[in-house]
Amino acid sequence: MANNRYRLKPEEEALLHNYRKHTNNNILVIGDLHEPFCLDAYLDFCIEQYAIHECNEVVFIGDIIDNHFSSYHETSADGMGGADELELAISRIARWRSAFPVATVLIGNHDRLIMRKAQTSAIPSRWIKSYKDVLEVPSWNFVERYVKYDVQFIHGEAGTARTKCRADMQNTVQGHLHTQAYCEHYVGQNFRIWGLQTGCGINHESYAMAYAKAGKKPAIGCAVIKNNGTLPINILMEL
Repeated sequence: MANNRYRLKPEEEALLHNYRKHTNNNILVIGDLHEPFCLDAYLDFCIEQYAIHECNEVVFIGDIIDNHFSSYHETSADGMGGADELELAISRIARWRSAFPVATVLIGNHDRLIMRKAQTSAIPSRWIKSYKDVLEVPSWNFVERYVKYDVQFIHGEAGTARTKCRADMQNTVQGHLHTQAYCEHYVGQNFRIWGLQTGCGINHESYAMAYAKAGKKPAIGCAVIKNNGTLPINILMEL
């Protein structure tokens, strides 16, 4: 009877759940997508982690689009042309927009390929549409770097999370390196910092990833930064 006396009513459970969602400040960090070359199951996996960990914010760590057709490296002669690849990427990104309508998106090296091509051709930036307009994600905020709770989120072209966090003396989350998923903590006399690599969601078997076929397989996973940036967690997807 004592247990029943102090059991929360359904409406009280709902209020408590809502309170946790707005006070825990848990951030889901989604790895490189490289659409349209992302694993189909990765979206469901990320949706599930968002719910399990009661996240209330989403950060895409960059390279949401691959732009294989426009690569500075060798492209597949059997692959899609630019228009077809872009249309397919937009349609697949629409699934992510439906699941996570509001998000912060780090601009990755593959995302900026078209901007780089425009710069190479001396095209003024005013001629180029924004990322959100092209990819039809009006409520996604595209940035080069994002900081919250003294945690910096970057795509990661400058190196690894373990070196970047020590160089900047700041907790760091990054992607870019498809084969790495880890979190390392460093403790000194007067500081404590950590660096986290998110993993990714790419389809290793797609023709766009042929350049990496001889190397390690990718680490398929995401990350959650919990409790106002104090608890970083890697979560790998079962394959």
